[in-house]
Amino acid sequence: MTRFRNIVLATCCLALVATGESQAQSKKKKKKGKEKSETEQVAIPVPQPEPSEQEKLLSEALFLEGMKYFMLEDYKQALSQFQKAYAVTPSNAALNYKLAETYMLMENPKAGLTFAQAAIAGDNQNPYYYLLLAQLHAEQKQYTEAAQAYNDLMRNIPDQEQYLFSLAELYLAQSKYDDALKTYDRIEKKYGALEQLSMNRQQIYLRQKNIGKALAEGEKLIASNPTEIRYLLAQAELYNASQKPDIAIETLNRALRIEPNNPFAHLMLSDLQRQKGNLPESEKQVKIAFASTDLDIDTKVRILVDFIRQLPNPAIEGIALELADLTIASHPEEAKAYAVAGDLQTITGKKDKARVNYIKAVKLDDSHFKIWQQIVLLDAELGESGELVKHSEQALELFPNQAVFWFYNGTGHLIEKNFDRAAKSLEHGKRLSASEPELVAQFNAQLGDAYNSIKEYKKSDEAYEAVLSHDPDNEHVLNNYSYFLSLRGEQLPKAKAMAGRLVEQHPANPTYLDTYAWVLYKMEDYEGALKYLEQAIAVSEDATIVEHYGDVLFKMGKRDEAVRQWEKAKLKGEASAFLDRKIKEKKLYE
Repeated sequence: MTRFRNIVLATCCLALVATGESQAQSKKKKKKGKEKSETEQVAIPVPQPEPSEQEKLLSEALFLEGMKYFMLEDYKQALSQFQKAYAVTPSNAALNYKLAETYMLMENPKAGLTFAQAAIAGDNQNPYYYLLLAQLHAEQKQYTEAAQAYNDLMRNIPDQEQYLFSLAELYLAQSKYDDALKTYDRIEKKYGALEQLSMNRQQIYLRQKNIGKALAEGEKLIASNPTEIRYLLAQAELYNASQKPDIAIETLNRALRIEPNNPFAHLMLSDLQRQKGNLPESEKQVKIAFASTDLDIDTKVRILVDFIRQLPNPAIEGIALELADLTIASHPEEAKAYAVAGDLQTITGKKDKARVNYIKAVKLDDSHFKIWQQIVLLDAELGESGELVKHSEQALELFPNQAVFWFYNGTGHLIEKNFDRAAKSLEHGKRLSASEPELVAQFNAQLGDAYNSIKEYKKSDEAYEAVLSHDPDNEHVLNNYSYFLSLRGEQLPKAKAMAGRLVEQHPANPTYLDTYAWVLYKMEDYEGALKYLEQAIAVSEDATIVEHYGDVLFKMGKRDEAVRQWEKAKLKGEASAFLDRKIKEKKLYE
């Protein structure tokens, strides 16, 4: 029996030693502690007579059984065994500690408090008991009580000053800055001057808006670490914030004497010089910073985006574009360098360059929808219809369900006179846009043009009518629909009404004046047609308008004058396929 008891006691001692280690593992095991029973009864400590030897043995056996479950992270079963042991030996400090820890792991810190306190009452020389009590209080945001637990630990047990750091954090959590500062003083007294202490003090002074003390602490940091560039930069920021730009500049120059190419120092100098109105020096400093590969791409992009927000602004366009070029030069493999340059160039009207940079961006990273969108938009604006087809097809491989790319693909094919392919792309995109009426209208406007070109006039008219039912004043449709009807010689009164509405709304637009004149011409109202064509020619000498003017003159019997207008139209560029015959034979061909 004696041999058995000695084994049990030895095992129990090992278990009690393990309790210290389990504290460090508590966070790791916390997840499994969520299985908290709603029917658990928390045992309340009450005075008990001294247990007999037999009761102690029983308690030890129950404790060991509980430890088995505890190590398996079955905290519910562990708690049950610990509670049974507690019923026999309620004053056992180690057992109280384990009950408290189990409750904490089961996310019931309130229930664990009584047991943690009882553990300390039974043995006030075990640091783990105080640490557990502090943690239980902290879990319930009882920071004052948690701080008291740390103070009790350090008062009752020698050489525990390492927990002063945890105590200071608790004071900070409560915004008890003065107490935190006093704690830092205690730490410094024990461990000497520490870099982190000065940094922490400085942060507290800043929160207290005590810039003077924050600056003094910063100077102490610099004095003890004279070659540490980040302290000088931080101090310069503080001087700037405290309205002392000259001292900030002097501090930054000290930093640059240590590290001449530090881009952050140059950036700060740029900002300070701008504040002082010294724009040439400000631009010089920011260029130095942007030329450095040590200034990360994200910082550069953030600065350039800030420039973009200020555009259009002629005063900053030049430097913004130069910084974009420097960003590309220092980060040639970064897609975002080309993308942000493209954004700046687009806004400042340099669309050819923007398009080139966007294309370079997607070669490095093709995953950005907005960049592809910018590419096809610029293709369209710059009249690069072949490139528009190519780029929209590349975008569709990546974003096949984005209607906008089907729209631009169809538009590109339409311009390239691939009318069947244009219609297919536009119809597909239209189906994808069913829930967006505005976008559907844009598809229908293009479909009207495509179907007219392949002589599917019924589909063309239906597409145009769909647009006008949604937007009766759609200029593109009113112009093209009326013009195509006039060419076909169909529904001329309707064509006249549509073209007339455009002329009323835009009396100086030469294209709309020409369309209206051509409808009148088809209706054999040559006087009316001549009147509107003369108005159109007064503001534009487009070849088609000049040729139409000649056609009307011919109909009015002014053959020589008509030929002169046809010859003038030929000199100006594109016109009808019949123009050469008209000039050669001095006859009207339509």
